Amino acid sequence: MSALEQWAAGLAAWAIPQPVLDQAEDSPWVLPRQVFVRRADRQITAPVGASYQQAAAGLTQPGTVLDIGAAAGAASLPLAGRMPVTRITAVDTDEPLLTAFRDRATRLGVPAGIVLGRWPDAAAQTSVADIVVCGHVLYNVAELGSFATALTTHARRRVVAELTARHPLTALNPLWRRFHGITRPEGPTAEDCVAALAEVGIHPRVTRWRRPAQPEYGDFAELVDVTRRRLCLPATATAQVEAAVRDLGVDPARPPDLGSSGRDLVTLSWDGVAS
Repeated sequence: MSALEQWAAGLAAWAIPQPVLDQAEDSPWVLPRQVFVRRADRQITAPVGASYQQAAAGLTQPGTVLDIGAAAGAASLPLAGRMPVTRITAVDTDEPLLTAFRDRATRLGVPAGIVLGRWPDAAAQTSVADIVVCGHVLYNVAELGSFATALTTHARRRVVAELTARHPLTALNPLWRRFHGITRPEGPTAEDCVAALAEVGIHPRVTRWRRPAQPEYGDFAELVDVTRRRLCLPATATAQVEAAVRDLGVDPARPPDLGSSGRDLVTLSWDGVAS
């Protein structure tokens, strides 16, 4: 099995067993928009991390930015006002998050465009840019080769992609064992991503770094509720989920997003080929 096939198989292994899914009161596919919005606002105010640094390094001359899977703009909007950005275009499948992106771009005074769609399907209607950024999307992409190739062909200078060191849902594995007796996958990992990219001729520069501990939810109860739904548990299990989350060592004063974040991060950057 090739590295690309192993990557796709590793992602497919995360499917929730049907008997567990059938008993869920709420959809486990929770999109915590508030987490993405808070992350964007925090980065706009005080950008940190290797991904921001790599993108900024490609903007020593004025240029445009394309943000794939932009959400509220955490990967791209921090560049506005600090670097000579002439335009930022955001691509995402979530219209409310694109609205949040546009509102923030307007406040920052940077020309912005939005494309509602899924990459690389939306590539044909998206203009090339000097810098292409892509934050926390790759673990959702089974067809990694075509996805990354489209990033490369849309970047004139460089591509900057950020992901967690291992699949972000692994943080919930102890809770799946506790409540369902199910052993969930441990991968894929950032190393698996790099190996898969190599098979389509992409050999990125790899930078490992650690995000500072910061609250991602408004309060601990919000984290518990999202976690409960991700675990396919009923509302009556809220108290048990709260106890379990505390047992994981989560600081209620700084509630992290256990299902879409992680502090151990990897930044991949490589040259674009667009003319």
